[in-house]
Amino acid sequence: MIRDRGRIKWSSLMLPEHVTMLRKWAEEDTHEKLKQLDEQKLEMLNEIAGMAMEFGKEVMITRFNDHHYEEVLGKIHYFDPINKEFRVVDKNERVIKISVEKIDQMIIIE
Repeated sequence: MIRDRGRIKWSSLMLPEHVTMLRKWAEEDTHEKLKQLDEQKLEMLNEIAGMAMEFGKEVMITRFNDHHYEEVLGKIHYFDPINKEFRVVDKNERVIKISVEKIDQMIIIE
């Protein structure tokens, strides 16, 4: 079995700009892709959001933000139909705007 040092072996021959470009390229490989929602999933999100707003329940929303999925926990305060985004108030009383296109999942927390 041949044991070499991979990219480390060649880094001394590369320009610093090339090294930074290769690191950026390797980082981009870890980026996730935005999933497209179908009609059934949108209808389910609509029902969950309606119930959460009506009864003041706390929800956990999985959203796509900055090439990764993250979870937001809070109460839905308002839905803006013009911009198609939810305004969620978290535990620290911060208002977070979440676009409907960026939502992957929504769960009501009991």
